[in-house]
Amino acid sequence: MLIRVIVKNLFSFKDYTEFNMLPGRSIRMPHHLYNTAGLSVLKLNAMYGANGAGKSNFIKLLWVLKKFLTEGKLPIELITETFKFDSDGRKKDIYLGVEFIKDDVPYYYGITINQGIVVEEELQISGLGKKEDKTLFLRTDNVDNKQLSISFSEQVMQDKEAALFPQFLQNEVLERDKPVLYYLRNRNNPVFDPFMKVFDWFDRDLVILSPSTRLKNLILLIETDENFCKFALDIMKSFKTGVKEIKVETLPIEDFFGEDDKEEIDRISAELKANPETIKIIGNDKEIVLVALKDRQVVAKRLYFLHDEDGGITHFSAKEESDGTRRLLDYIPAMYSIVNSRKVYIIDEIERSIHPLLIKELIRKFSQDEITKGQLIFTTHESNLLDQDIFRPDEIWFAEKKPNGSTELYVLSEFKEHHTKDIRKGYLNGRYGAIPFLSNLQDLKWDKYAEAQ
Repeated sequence: MLIRVIVKNLFSFKDYTEFNMLPGRSIRMPHHLYNTAGLSVLKLNAMYGANGAGKSNFIKLLWVLKKFLTEGKLPIELITETFKFDSDGRKKDIYLGVEFIKDDVPYYYGITINQGIVVEEELQISGLGKKEDKTLFLRTDNVDNKQLSISFSEQVMQDKEAALFPQFLQNEVLERDKPVLYYLRNRNNPVFDPFMKVFDWFDRDLVILSPSTRLKNLILLIETDENFCKFALDIMKSFKTGVKEIKVETLPIEDFFGEDDKEEIDRISAELKANPETIKIIGNDKEIVLVALKDRQVVAKRLYFLHDEDGGITHFSAKEESDGTRRLLDYIPAMYSIVNSRKVYIIDEIERSIHPLLIKELIRKFSQDEITKGQLIFTTHESNLLDQDIFRPDEIWFAEKKPNGSTELYVLSEFKEHHTKDIRKGYLNGRYGAIPFLSNLQDLKWDKYAEAQ
């Protein structure tokens, strides 16, 4: 469960800026509150804002942090993408902090980076402002003096075996542009379990989808999870996509590639035979194909869909389906997962390629369902979603570009609107800001750009 995100001096965020999933004073939709670790957090959030206001930057900063922690390599964005309207921004600290709950324990992870060097990194069991935080590790590094130091909790240092690791990490392994958390992902000693859980939250529980994301596990879910397959088919039928059945087609790799790609077939086959447990993913934005070794034969697996139109059965591949159908397919694992697990799905431009009425009904279904377990956070321009029968006022946030070019985030509940208020109309009329500022288009002299006839 995500509690809050704090950012400074990254992308369009200049000063300390916070986004959170904490409830306001509203008592409406109590089933939108998840109560865990002595705290209530919200299950749903929509972020609105004009183009260039910083909505997607909020998604990007989480993606960059996740990538850094799970891969252990400093993304170039954490060097080059400081706040650009500050001439000294490159020399100033970038800060990223995330507070979240994993297995009913609240954690806070924060990292400070300066010119590609991790100058401070900390992990705490959060006291949630009610009691003292408990530090699990603290890493500091002086940029000028190159003095790197790491301290761990008493539980680690009092364990004879575990106590050897911090010194080894500091002196032999850790580099100044690497995160400590990455090296704690697979420790065997039980005293490191909290660290591994935190890594697992960033790696598995925090799922970020961009407009171009194609989910690579969809084929395996359809093939191996009967309950998921039924769930997916129910959604496809409910949304009148014309899909009557979803199947997985398995065929020899030679049949998939054809005779003209013998070199590619040989290369992939050699890789899989050398690593039989590996599944290779190939494809593009229209279709994903899995290639694997089955009974010593290299095979390709891909989805196909059966349509029953005017009494005739028609076979469609994924690339032959509409953009909207493919995009809906991308969301089905997310909806299935947040119904059944405590994962956090963050989706940029959720309405991309899907009809406004369909995306509204999908969000309404999630909003009204009282048995969900996960969180759904998304950015959007779709004003039809601004409906107080779907969202609480503390579940709608706005991104606004300030005069200095930085992004400001704020929540609808600050406006204290009555629950009967038409917030869609208010938003389009500029009541809450976060909309494009347009000069008078009628004054544009388009005729001067017209080609002389």
